[in-house]
Amino acid sequence: MTKRMIIVLVACVLVFGAVFGGKLFMTKMMNQYVDSMPVPAATVSAGAVQAMTWDNKLEAIGTLVPVNGADVTAEVGGIVTQVLFESGRQVAKGARLLTLDSASELGELNRLKANAELSELNRVRREKLFKLEAIAKSDYDAAVSEANAAKAAVQSQTALLAKKDIRAPFAGQLGIRRVTVGEYLQPGTAIVTLQSVDPIEFDFDLPEQYVGVVQPGFKVAVTVDSYPGNAFDGAVLAIEPRVDVATRNFKLRARMPNPDRKLTPGQFGRVKLALPGERNLLVVPRTAISYSSYGTAVFVVQKKPAATPGSDAAEPAKKAAAGPASPPAADLIVIQRFVKLGEVRGDFVAVIDGLKPGEQVATSGLLKLRNEQPVIINNSIQPELQLNPKPAES
Repeated sequence: MTKRMIIVLVACVLVFGAVFGGKLFMTKMMNQYVDSMPVPAATVSAGAVQAMTWDNKLEAIGTLVPVNGADVTAEVGGIVTQVLFESGRQVAKGARLLTLDSASELGELNRLKANAELSELNRVRREKLFKLEAIAKSDYDAAVSEANAAKAAVQSQTALLAKKDIRAPFAGQLGIRRVTVGEYLQPGTAIVTLQSVDPIEFDFDLPEQYVGVVQPGFKVAVTVDSYPGNAFDGAVLAIEPRVDVATRNFKLRARMPNPDRKLTPGQFGRVKLALPGERNLLVVPRTAISYSSYGTAVFVVQKKPAATPGSDAAEPAKKAAAGPASPPAADLIVIQRFVKLGEVRGDFVAVIDGLKPGEQVATSGLLKLRNEQPVIINNSIQPELQLNPKPAES
């Protein structure tokens, strides 16, 4: 029995070993066959790395702000008795805009004036008596103090009364009226907005690398969406003397004339800042850039390295040639290369580091590419690239 069981066990081991061995052999051969199959070539368009000379300018976004701008408010409360302006009008500095009821304040002013006159008469009498040595110096000093206090009270009441007559603090354009006659105004209530828009200013930010490069007086051109195709020229007025630690940018303010009042405070705008000189740059089409969480990269088109007979690279080619449906081989491949980008203009982007003049990069079909992917170049439908593209007119 023992001998028979041993024979059965040995036979089972041989049978199962042959089955599993055959399966492993088939899997290995299948993997080798798949690995030896050539990667199909992808059809892409390509463009050369070009050397260009760009005028030295910077582009940024910002906001239009008034030279002077404020909401005109009431410093004291009261009932509106007169509204002396129309919405949207131009006004001069000091123009009367609104008056509040001031009857009680005017009555109090008259009382204080009368009291001041009496105090002054009393001071004059005390002065004469003091010169005659009929009263003490302290009595005369008290009369002088009373007269001065009465005059100060008149000045204070006069200033309070003047606050009932609200005037434009500077010349500019009024907004929409927010009050009506008969309305009671609380102190601090906004009456109308007043904006000085000619000239007008533009605030924008630049990266800290341009600190010391930009100077007051440099020319700027501002564009806004409400007037496409129009540029408003001006110059840098002031530069913030510190860099924001949160954004690593610094602020600039430009000023430009606005005689037609086309520009309005609060508008979003784009600015082009002209710097002296020109820049020589390497540029590629914008469509050649591949963006990922690892950085920005391009696929550089290169000649496929020649495989020597007997090498590992030549062996899969032989096996592939023996296959029943081998695709045609391509003599070009793409190599993924990370680059550092600079300014973008039109259909081009400047490359600061990572490429050399004359190299070719893939400009379409990037999603289907991987490192060392064979490619076939087809530039028959490649669009014309422009440095300053303009939308086509319908």
